Amino acid sequence: MYFRSSSVEIKSAREIDAMREVGRLAGETLSLIGAHVKPGVTTDELNRIAHEDTLKKGARPAPLNYRGSAGDTPFPKSICTSVNEVVCHGIPGPYALKEGDIVNVDITHLYKGFHGDTSATFYVGRKISKKAQLVTEVARRCLDLAIAEVRPGARLGDIGAAIQEFAEPRGCSVVRDFVGHGIGRKFHDEPKVSHVGERGKGLRLKAGMTFTIEPMINTGGWEVEILDDDWTAVTRDGSLSAQFEHTILVTDSGAEILTVRPSKLENSEIFDSYFDSNP
Repeated sequence: MYFRSSSVEIKSAREIDAMREVGRLAGETLSLIGAHVKPGVTTDELNRIAHEDTLKKGARPAPLNYRGSAGDTPFPKSICTSVNEVVCHGIPGPYALKEGDIVNVDITHLYKGFHGDTSATFYVGRKISKKAQLVTEVARRCLDLAIAEVRPGARLGDIGAAIQEFAEPRGCSVVRDFVGHGIGRKFHDEPKVSHVGERGKGLRLKAGMTFTIEPMINTGGWEVEILDDDWTAVTRDGSLSAQFEHTILVTDSGAEILTVRPSKLENSEIFDSYFDSNP
């Protein structure tokens, strides 16, 4: 049973437990992928590893054959792998990761009727450019700051404002064309969670809401374009892009990350003190 607030689903205690379960499984698969992000590994190999692990857990990869609202072309793979200038929805294939690349891996599990959606950007090798470090670490911090805004009574605009307030003074832009989204039995539901916004504006948050926050941050302009495959979104100016995502529950006192991970992400969480020397 569930109730709706302004068309946004408020989860019951039983549904929240189910969301915790699927979120944990998705976080585990993302953690597994981190160890395999290395020069020479193809994005298709990452897809294979994630697909097999998802099935092993008794879940199903929600992106596989998913049809987006923009058209009838089904997504052909089990995860999204977005390399360098690819903002999101990159399709795994024969591309072999290269030293210095950054790659976002986006995973969504469907388990016992509920979805858990999470992503992270990984470094390929250790010869990482300053621009790649900047955009990745800004995106990571933007997600943390956005989650810190989530509490009953806050507004959706507070989330977008927190992201803009951090990213833009550091020379980065925030993608407008893609947003976070409500999630539960549906992969994509209300509310739409913009990553730009004005404090005090937008839907008021209530305990029991579940949604993703997934800021996409670029080193150049925020504009994107979609390639001929109908899915892959790239920066219009060819600049680098990075993204991090968690599925979030609004609790009575704040926020709970449902896509928790069992440990630090290998090849991603490697610059813990980045902003100490790059404020």
